[in-house]
Amino acid sequence: MSKLFELTTLNQLVLQNRIVMAPMTRARTSQPGNIPNDMMATYYQQRASAGLIISEATQISDDSQGYSFTPGVYTDAQVTGWQGVTQAVKKQGAVMFCQLWHVGRVSHPVFQQGDKPIAPSALAPVETKVWIADEQGKGEMVDCVEPREMTQVDIDRVVQDFAYAAKRAIDAGFDGVEIHGGNGYLIDQFLRTNSNHRTDNYGGSRANRIRFLLEVVDAVSKVIGADKVGVRLAPFITFKDMNCPDIVPTILEASKQLQSRNIAYLHLSEADWDDAPEIPESFRIALRECFSNTIIVAGGYTPERAEEVLNKGYADLVAFGRPFVSNPDLVSRLQSQLPLAELDGATLFGGGERGYIDYPAFSETVSG
Repeated sequence: MSKLFELTTLNQLVLQNRIVMAPMTRARTSQPGNIPNDMMATYYQQRASAGLIISEATQISDDSQGYSFTPGVYTDAQVTGWQGVTQAVKKQGAVMFCQLWHVGRVSHPVFQQGDKPIAPSALAPVETKVWIADEQGKGEMVDCVEPREMTQVDIDRVVQDFAYAAKRAIDAGFDGVEIHGGNGYLIDQFLRTNSNHRTDNYGGSRANRIRFLLEVVDAVSKVIGADKVGVRLAPFITFKDMNCPDIVPTILEASKQLQSRNIAYLHLSEADWDDAPEIPESFRIALRECFSNTIIVAGGYTPERAEEVLNKGYADLVAFGRPFVSNPDLVSRLQSQLPLAELDGATLFGGGERGYIDYPAFSETVSG
């Protein structure tokens, strides 16, 4: 039998297979308040044949947002909204983690009550845009602005915001949280030399650039337990002006530190576009030497590539993103080697049911 469809575990959690639904921003919350809703519950429940679902990136505070209609998990209304989602998912047997993010400089004053976004350094990301929509859902991509360099007070507050949001995520019924440390957002901005020009304890050396990530992990672990904490990192993704020559050794050093904290998993975000850089096998070997707990990989995987990385021991779980958008029954399609439906890219962000919960299962396409 294929390893991909094996029953497995994530610490004490039983997963019905090794397939993960990757976190994907879909921007369908109810307004005002960025509140998860019944439509989102339906969306996730349709895809809950995955072993593990990682939610779309979720705000930890008012100032952590960078795109319209993305959810939060720090108000009572948001927690109540998420409870409907997690209950729907668990009825189908999936485990669900909430991905927590702070976007840092990948934001705009419209999300900051007119103020500048915060970041490790006052450096605007080149050729980086965020999606801003009006109440009717009509949006456009807008350039990011120069951020304000974070003070120590800012850093301490954001660390505690992560911890508070993690506690609320557990209140909302999630089995754990994934701390988003990749793809050009705040934690990633601290890790990279081109976005972090600080001269204090959070800049310069690798140990200093890793410090903010570890403080967040420690604060979250103290509140909910390290066994409920995952971290997403993206060493080979350089969009959002994140091309750092020292990022690979920095990520490997961070991975050693995360293993020493015995977190639940490390989630390696790989580029999934056609001419994306290939992950060197030497890196996969080095990462496994640094981190022996569960490793998730994500980024344009086919079933064949998934089997290869699982069989070589470089990963324990494989996440699928875009195929899950248009194939709510992705697990059964992969298992039965059925054709996959194409997604409608125009409906990815914002809108209603179209392109969100109206993709049919394969059996429905045949009978219909």
